[in-house]
Amino acid sequence: MSYTIALGTVGGGLWVGYNGGEKWRQIQGPMDPESNVRALAVDPRDSQHLVASVDFDGIYRSLDGGSRWERAATLTDRPIWSLSFDPHDPKRMYAGTRPGLFVSDDSGASFAEMTTTMSDRCVIGVPRTTNVLVDPNDPATVYASVEVDGLHRSRDRGATWESFGQLGPSEFYNDVHGFALRTCGDDTELLVTSPFGLGRSRDDGDTWDWHEFEGFEGSKFEFAYSRCVRAPWGDDTVVVCVGDYIPGRTGAIEVSRDGGASFQRAQLPETPKATMYWLATHGELPGVIAANSVYGQIYISDDSCESWRKLEREFGEIRASVLIPTQ
Repeated sequence: MSYTIALGTVGGGLWVGYNGGEKWRQIQGPMDPESNVRALAVDPRDSQHLVASVDFDGIYRSLDGGSRWERAATLTDRPIWSLSFDPHDPKRMYAGTRPGLFVSDDSGASFAEMTTTMSDRCVIGVPRTTNVLVDPNDPATVYASVEVDGLHRSRDRGATWESFGQLGPSEFYNDVHGFALRTCGDDTELLVTSPFGLGRSRDDGDTWDWHEFEGFEGSKFEFAYSRCVRAPWGDDTVVVCVGDYIPGRTGAIEVSRDGGASFQRAQLPETPKATMYWLATHGELPGVIAANSVYGQIYISDDSCESWRKLEREFGEIRASVLIPTQ
C-alpha cells in the first residue's frame, strides 16, 4: 500500500513525503518556502488533485499528487484555515477563513464570500472557520465549524445559514476544533471536539453527549484538551487527537471502537512532545491514518489504529496534512 504525505507548516511552507514519508521534499515554488500553509485538501474524485492555502497569498493547486504546483486563486486579505471539496459537485469548493467562509463554483479559480450566521468577533479575537463539510448523503446540507463560534449549517448549499447555538454549558464548548460526520444506519451523527472533549449528536444537533478524556500528569486541567476528530472507515471507529493544552508539552491519540461511547489511549512508540493536532486519511487507503503533533512529530498506523510507528523526520509547527494514494 503506497502513498504520499503532504504537510502544511507555519513558517516552513509545504512538504511532500514520498513512500509513506521515507523521503521528503520541500516545495520551493511558486509558493514561498517560508510561508504559512494552514489548510490542505484532496479532491475526492481525483486523488492527484490537491489544494493548499498560503496565508495572505491565496490557494495553490497540484494536479500530479503534489509534485508540481500553480497558483489557483488569490484570497489575499485573510488567512485560510480550512479547504474542502464538495463531493457532489466537481466544480464547487469551500475555503474557511479567519473570519468567514468563501465558495468557488469554477474549480477554485475564483472565490466569493458567503453571507453566514458566523460572527466576525469572539472571545479570543477573530474567529477561525476550522472545518467545512458537505453531508455525503445530502448535497444541499453544508456544515461549518468555528473556533470560537460553534457549529453552523446550511440546508440550501450555502444560500442561507443557521447557527446551532450553544453546544455545551459554557461558551468554550463552542470553541470547535474538530468536526466529522458519521453515518449510523439512516441517520447522520455529528461529532465535534472542543477543549473539553468530544461532543456527539444523533438528533440533528438538538442535544449533545459530551465525553471528557483523561488528563495528563502535571497538567493544570483534569481533562485532556481535544483537537481533530475523524470517523475514517465507515464503521464504529472514531479517532481523536488530544494533549495537555495548545501547543502543549505532551499529547496522545484516543481510539473508540464503539462509535465514541468509550475510548482507549493508543500505545505510541514515543511520547509526543506537544498536543496531537491533526489526522489524515483517504478513502482509497482503508486502515491507514497519519497523526501529527502541533510541533512536528508524525505517527502512522497501517492497520486501523491497532499499532503505530513514528516517522524519523520531524518538522516545525504542522497545521495540516493529507494522504495521497500513489498512482
